[in-house]
Amino acid sequence: MKNILLIIGILFCLQTSSAQKKSAFKDGEWFKFRMSYSGFLKAGNATLSLKETTLNGKPVYHVVGKGWTTGAIKWFFKVKDRYESYFDKETGVPYKFIRKIDEGGHTKDIVIKFNQGKKEALVENKKHKTKKKITTEQDVQDMVSAFYYLRNNYDTDNIKVGEVVSLNMFFDEENYNFRLKFLGRETIKTKFGKIKTLKFRPYVMAGRVFKEQESLTLWVSADENKIPLKIKADLAVGSLRADLEDYKGLKHYFPIQFD
Repeated sequence: MKNILLIIGILFCLQTSSAQKKSAFKDGEWFKFRMSYSGFLKAGNATLSLKETTLNGKPVYHVVGKGWTTGAIKWFFKVKDRYESYFDKETGVPYKFIRKIDEGGHTKDIVIKFNQGKKEALVENKKHKTKKKITTEQDVQDMVSAFYYLRNNYDTDNIKVGEVVSLNMFFDEENYNFRLKFLGRETIKTKFGKIKTLKFRPYVMAGRVFKEQESLTLWVSADENKIPLKIKADLAVGSLRADLEDYKGLKHYFPIQFD
């Protein structure tokens, strides 16, 4: 369950296209994921919710991501994470990002304010009572806003098997380039029925959390919604799986095949 919202957020960071935008989501969209450890033990839940609001007079979308452990796992490793992003309704670039986590006693409380015009991020660490300005890349994304930005801009019709795509992102206090490989199209079984998907293999940093660079596999719906359906991760210890358990407020028809 640890860092699961980070996984969910970065897994869908795909290259944008120059095609005309067609919005993939709307106000009120909501997802719930069931987390399981090593294939059988329920580890917890995660949710993502999207609302329209304003920030400093600008119309934005406000996303709140939450993750928490449940059942037996929470008795020896309790997790309570909250991530938030405020991003522009038209351009999709973020203005504010919040990360407040408690993972087995390891805590962080960080607020990042983006000045996209100056290519700067003001990082406020509330736990340590520090503030720092850091130079960012052009139109940089945070790990939550990237998911929604690329759902609106990614051309899923023309991607080819084996193609590696990338995106510049900013997390905590550093810029990094996230890369991911397209593995192909696959129809998978879910609790809702059979769904056509796009399958990806992201490159992650091997070490404390992930077993190796290619430890993650993910499946995204191959429709106009482009929603996350399943994630599998090989961790340094055991494995983690996330499955979409519930959803509401989708903008487009969600094609499901029933046997």
